[in-house]
Amino acid sequence: MLHRVENKMTQAQIIALGYFLVIATGTLLLMLPISSRSGRCTDLLTSLFTATSATCVTGLVVVDTSLHWSVFGKTIILVMIQIGGLGFVTMGVLFAMFFNKKITLRVRELLQESMNTSKVGGVVRLARKALWGTLFIESIGALLLAIRFIPEFGFLKGIGFSIFHAISAFCNAGFDLMGSSKGAFDSLASYSNDILVNAVVMLLIVIGGIGFLVWDDITKNKWNIKRYSLHTKLVLTVTVALIFGGAFCFYIFERHNLMKGLGAQETILTSLFSSVTARTAGFNTIDTAGLTTSSKLLTMVLMFIGGSPGSTAGGIKTTTLVVLLIYVTSNLRNSKGYNVFGRRLEDDAIRKASNVMLISLLMAISATIVICYFQPFTLEDVLFEVFSAIGTVGMSTGITRDLSKASRVVIILLMYCGRIGSMSFALSFLERKKVAPVQCPVEKVMIG
Repeated sequence: MLHRVENKMTQAQIIALGYFLVIATGTLLLMLPISSRSGRCTDLLTSLFTATSATCVTGLVVVDTSLHWSVFGKTIILVMIQIGGLGFVTMGVLFAMFFNKKITLRVRELLQESMNTSKVGGVVRLARKALWGTLFIESIGALLLAIRFIPEFGFLKGIGFSIFHAISAFCNAGFDLMGSSKGAFDSLASYSNDILVNAVVMLLIVIGGIGFLVWDDITKNKWNIKRYSLHTKLVLTVTVALIFGGAFCFYIFERHNLMKGLGAQETILTSLFSSVTARTAGFNTIDTAGLTTSSKLLTMVLMFIGGSPGSTAGGIKTTTLVVLLIYVTSNLRNSKGYNVFGRRLEDDAIRKASNVMLISLLMAISATIVICYFQPFTLEDVLFEVFSAIGTVGMSTGITRDLSKASRVVIILLMYCGRIGSMSFALSFLERKKVAPVQCPVEKVMIG
């Protein structure tokens, strides 16, 4: 179907339209009586919110996933999570390959844009590797989680829980099914001291969040770090720094608050999990609403940064952050060029990073103003919700289910923009225009 898309549409527009169609289809399916446990139709806005959250692998919910949705409804949510994690373009191409359909150059270029890779050549092979790698990693994760869930919930329910949470964690979605057993909106709080559950979920989140390009590089070069691309080196360096730096800060901020009285093992697990999950996963093992103001601000920063390009994660991405930091540092030092790991960054990367940062911040600020206008929530809670949505994280201080219709629409738009990318969202409304051969005269503007 992808190769029949009109050539007049830009790649950004096709990607935006594709996610919209997936969300629309999911919404209609979730509205069916068979999708709810009560056997009644779910209202349009609740279905749309859930479908958007699942397809955009966010995890924000207005009804508890386990208590409200039937097995059919949960299956629909899981399918949307998987499509959203891999990308609908990747899934479409893989289906076309399965039915021996020809992959045209136009589709390869679209796949290149969707997977955020710089080369068209080998992009189909990368998509195939991403699919099989995803299935393998999710299967291993489900098997490990089954060790804990089968004895606790029984064989069939334990297997279902293991598969659902493995896919949700790998796709950085944050949806959980613990509501019927542990209490509504409990997430993984009951497993805060469980090494197996914490380790498996965190590894799935990190592996899914580093990106398919990094996978490909690591599988090619193994432990020969010198041969890694600059992209891979930056992603791995920033990812490790954010995980352990974030965990240390969470410990400092919460050691006299939510972590007070916890044992050493639970403290370490909680600190690490809080740092990992904030980068677009959405699970939680401690009460998010009870975090100190410092911890909430730290969480917002991590949610805004998110994962890495070409991954299942959202946010402005780790490479955007590091490119801007290198740019600013080099200018402050008056260095020639923007260098890191013995390589120089291209000017186009700096331009894109600046655009992504600015557009995302403008969206977040605008959404915050709108929600604060409609509802009397504290600024802290609204900011937390907004950054959670635009970063496709799914963490909340508890105000999601209390949002008005207007506020829910705002959050839906933020989740949608966060998944397709703020820059792609902006480009989807703009036509590609040729650069004029004549430019305007230069005139200086005072800055700072």
